[in-house]
Amino acid sequence: MDHVSKEVRSKIMATVRSTGGRTTELALGRLLWAAGLRGYRKQWPVAGKPDFAWPALKIAVFVDGCFWHGCTRCKYLPRTHTKFWRDKIETNQRRDRRVSQRLRRAGWTVIRVRECAVFRAGTLRRISRALDSRRAASSWQPRSKSQAMTSAATAR
Repeated sequence: MDHVSKEVRSKIMATVRSTGGRTTELALGRLLWAAGLRGYRKQWPVAGKPDFAWPALKIAVFVDGCFWHGCTRCKYLPRTHTKFWRDKIETNQRRDRRVSQRLRRAGWTVIRVRECAVFRAGTLRRISRALDSRRAASSWQPRSKSQAMTSAATAR
């Protein structure tokens, strides 16, 4: 039994924000860096705040925890308060679909990675292919170090 009212508990829980899980965003961030897939921004301020975004290329990557987003492979549901958790997970899934659809309509490529798939080789391949495809379709080119240093010196 909780020692605070339902309304107070709801307000408390609404203030709790995720900062990146070790098995999700942090793990994929390390893999992206090691694979040389750089230039991303974290928590970019577009619909759904993607975990990783390449704004110039309009690519958004979300890393979804298996429990919170109802992974079909992991299928874990607590034995207590089952209805609450089922409703919560279904609400998260509806929000995921709505956010992905909104971004796609705005011209973004949306990639969703489940927690259990972060370390699969196909995950990095999928992200890399999306980056290559968008770069080929546009005139976007990463700046070289000398260009970056020149523009930084000019800005001073």
